Amino acid sequence: MIYTMKETYKVIVLILISLLIGSPITLIAQSKKNQDKKAILKMCGCFEINFKFIETFNYSEYDDYRGSDEYESYALELALPIVNEKNKISIQHLLIVGSVDEKYVIKHWRQDWLYQNSHLFEYEGERLWKSKKIDKKSVRGQWTQKVYQVDDSPRYEGTSSWVHVDGKSFWENETMAPLPRREYTKRDDYNIMRRGNRHEITDNGWVHKQNNSKIIKTDYESIILADEIGYSPYTRVNYDRCKLALDWWNSKKLKWNSIRNEWDKIYSSEKNISLKKKVDGMFLYEHLMFTDNYDKKETHGPLIKSFLNN
Repeated sequence: MIYTMKETYKVIVLILISLLIGSPITLIAQSKKNQDKKAILKMCGCFEINFKFIETFNYSEYDDYRGSDEYESYALELALPIVNEKNKISIQHLLIVGSVDEKYVIKHWRQDWLYQNSHLFEYEGERLWKSKKIDKKSVRGQWTQKVYQVDDSPRYEGTSSWVHVDGKSFWENETMAPLPRREYTKRDDYNIMRRGNRHEITDNGWVHKQNNSKIIKTDYESIILADEIGYSPYTRVNYDRCKLALDWWNSKKLKWNSIRNEWDKIYSSEKNISLKKKVDGMFLYEHLMFTDNYDKKETHGPLIKSFLNN
């Protein structure tokens, strides 16, 4: 192929630009990553939340099967970006509950977002999370969402790509998880949930949509007992309404940063995690949230280790 002088000049310029700032493919990937991060950070702020869940189908062979009643609750929640790094964003959720005259704060769930993460803890049931390495090529451009309990112990994880199309930004994934908090003290007829999660950014906040299956898992088979859908819109409100939660976090964050660091040591070993249900007759979150006995590293470190089976 013979180039004119003008075409040759354009080729040289493109080569120089590529050498200086990277290839066009790299630039596109970087632009997409920045778009992803903006979407994730839009899940931060002060929100009014409406949690709705309803069973849609049941597959029980027994006529007396009783599914869960339709569930609906409201709350005010602060979603705080406690880590915002190149390849990691961590969002701590804090609930504000109570009456108009007497409100208080509850440490809620936490979600970490990791870019091109190649390791997962997959929930197997019976408080066991199995360590799984993933081929790096298969997670190229993807974000892993790691969801944690209120005490920063594991809950569920999944990796997928953020999608930005037709003015929409969303991320969706399907993964196994323990029973949700709204059911694990009420139901014992199933032992694992397959969660279909979709996080979609809206003009005034974001929506968490779920398509879940309630599963009876044994050593030999997995039987779907029922399906449910969940719809939880997060509507952004004035940030001042969450000042109580922000003040609470500022007074407690040293304790919870230390607890999170203790868990990070366990996660970084990339070994299977098997947890006891209770120690000394109490759940881990009860020890950490409802007593003052484990506010320091010297006490909450050994407590967390006491809950490990391995």
